[in-house]
Amino acid sequence: MSGAGKKIADVAFKASRTIDWEGMAKVLVTDEARREFSNLRRAFDEVNTQLQTKFSQEPEPIDWDFYRKGIGSGIVDMYKEAYDSVEIPKFVDTVTPEYKPKFDALLVELKEAEQKSLKESERLEKEIVDVQEISKKLSTMTAEEYFEKHPELKKKFDDEIRNDYWGY
Repeated sequence: MSGAGKKIADVAFKASRTIDWEGMAKVLVTDEARREFSNLRRAFDEVNTQLQTKFSQEPEPIDWDFYRKGIGSGIVDMYKEAYDSVEIPKFVDTVTPEYKPKFDALLVELKEAEQKSLKESERLEKEIVDVQEISKKLSTMTAEEYFEKHPELKKKFDDEIRNDYWGY
């Protein structure tokens, strides 16, 4: 197998092991997204299978002596010389360097968005706990107890009363 083909097959194999398909599938909400995701996974698996089968096998060596006996050494030597002179070019990746900085920037942006989302989730969870607590105590809570928990509302109401603003 050529070095480039083997490298491509190895990268594809490693990539298939590191992709969390189930984790990504849990995030999908709509049926259309699930269908597209299923198509993506099927296409990835097909390409990965082709890479594993086509590029991971070494070609069988040619038995030149067998052909020399049947055809003659002059023609076989000419073919052997031509076969040996064929050079398979090495794969040069020109795409990855172009897109790697963009991808890395997106990863940074993703991490920032994830952190922001986690902080917002924490804030919302605390707010839910507060609302649940208040809803349990609301029937027996006095205005003073409520204003102790929410001093900004007490200040707002005091300012409205002080300024004779009664909402009309």
